[in-house]
Amino acid sequence: MKFTTYRFAALIAAGALALSGTASAAALDQFKSFVASTKAAKGEFTQQQLTKSKSGKAAPVSSGSFVFARPGKFIWTYQKPYEQLLQADGETLYIYDKDLNQVSTRKLGNALGSSPAAILFGSNDLEKNFTLSEAGERDGAEWLTAVPKTKDTTFEQIGIGLKGGVPVAMELKDQFGQVSLLKFTSFQRNPALGAQQFKFEVPKGADVVNQ
Repeated sequence: MKFTTYRFAALIAAGALALSGTASAAALDQFKSFVASTKAAKGEFTQQQLTKSKSGKAAPVSSGSFVFARPGKFIWTYQKPYEQLLQADGETLYIYDKDLNQVSTRKLGNALGSSPAAILFGSNDLEKNFTLSEAGERDGAEWLTAVPKTKDTTFEQIGIGLKGGVPVAMELKDQFGQVSLLKFTSFQRNPALGAQQFKFEVPKGADVVNQ
């Protein structure tokens, strides 16, 4: 079942979030420093749905790699348990499902700027869409809690865990009470990236669906 991968695809394409309140100096300083100084990054991730489905079964853990360059350019690759690619060139989001050999495309528009994905991939003007509140220390990281400024959102709140000046985890809670946890490892800030790094090439024989 590809619920977790499609869930993050929807998050990037349309989810609207924000961050509110007064953050602790440690967490807020780390977050602002990260946003201001990180123009690009790459690393690996795992993604897990913490809440069980109606059948009582836990969704499988997804894993893969990512690379991004602000604003709005990224490659988010799911490798396990299903192969799927989310790629954006700053204007268009491409979602490639290898099993279906199908590419879905959509304009990024303003969706990225108000979604959780903007924390990693968006512009530096995050406080326009986000307000931050302290969530304390947990699992060795300083956490921020994010609450939407607008009611027209997909998510109720998001948690951001920072350690050593970079995000190490994101916890996403949607309107249905479902919670997903993303953990980041091998995080490299401002790596050298090629000029054509984010240009998407449609795989041979793939169907293309514009949304």
